[in-house]
Amino acid sequence: MATLFNSRAVAGASQFLNDRFQQSLAHWNHERLAPSLPPANWRAAEDRDTRMHRLEIAFLEELRSAVREDAARAPTDADGFIAWFEELSTTGPGQGDALFPWLAEEATRDEIRWFFEQEAAGEAGFDDLVAYTQVKLPIPAKLELARNYWDEMGRGNAKGMHGPMLARLVETLSVDPKIDTTVWESLALANAMTAMATNRSYAWHSIGGLGVIELTAPGRSAMVAQGLRRIGLSDSERRYFDLHAVLDVKHSADWNREALRPLVRQNPELATAIAEGALMRLRCGARCFERYRAHLWN
Repeated sequence: MATLFNSRAVAGASQFLNDRFQQSLAHWNHERLAPSLPPANWRAAEDRDTRMHRLEIAFLEELRSAVREDAARAPTDADGFIAWFEELSTTGPGQGDALFPWLAEEATRDEIRWFFEQEAAGEAGFDDLVAYTQVKLPIPAKLELARNYWDEMGRGNAKGMHGPMLARLVETLSVDPKIDTTVWESLALANAMTAMATNRSYAWHSIGGLGVIELTAPGRSAMVAQGLRRIGLSDSERRYFDLHAVLDVKHSADWNREALRPLVRQNPELATAIAEGALMRLRCGARCFERYRAHLWN
């Protein structure tokens, strides 16, 4: 690993936006976030984690550098910032991508299966990201993230949990999501969200990234649900996407009102970090859509 990634990469060439790095980071995230017992050789495990953590932060900083100028233009007053943030639903990177009307109206079952397999393999787990992000937040934001998490948990009903709902769709479509068969763009999106949520120096970025998911997901979810309906999936089988097409509209309004607005009002400097996180997430998503189209429309 020490020689796999060169910290002195040639200017203009990313050492992080490729299969090899993103697969390595995804495997590390899978291992380190899973509950486990203490390792037999904890020193070796710590050495590995330290090395990977440095690479993870360098990856985040590369993503930040690409959006820093645009994020700096976000207003820092609460009203202005919320207006800017909500406008991302139409003007943000990747919004209105032609992939989703095509999935809704034209894609074959196998094409939808490939798309979904890529998405499922790159799914970081919104519930876990929210749980990591809420640690030590100010009370209004913490309460909103708690309410959001409770919805993700099916409000205490296992059948309503969003994660298992997605897993059931994996079974219905007979796909086999694996890190090593997933395009790096999808892995990069999940790795970026995981990095922001698990590193406290990027907690405000994570709030922006999670918030922009809630903001932009409903329209895409509705079109994916339409495609699933067209290829014959029942109401219960496509419930994950039908649910997010509706529920995330409310989640977004609540997130903006109860989390973003109080945070920016209390500390205007947070607006830039939140904006960076939102734009980082959107740019990662836009790369995914472009890669998916290149594969599916080839």
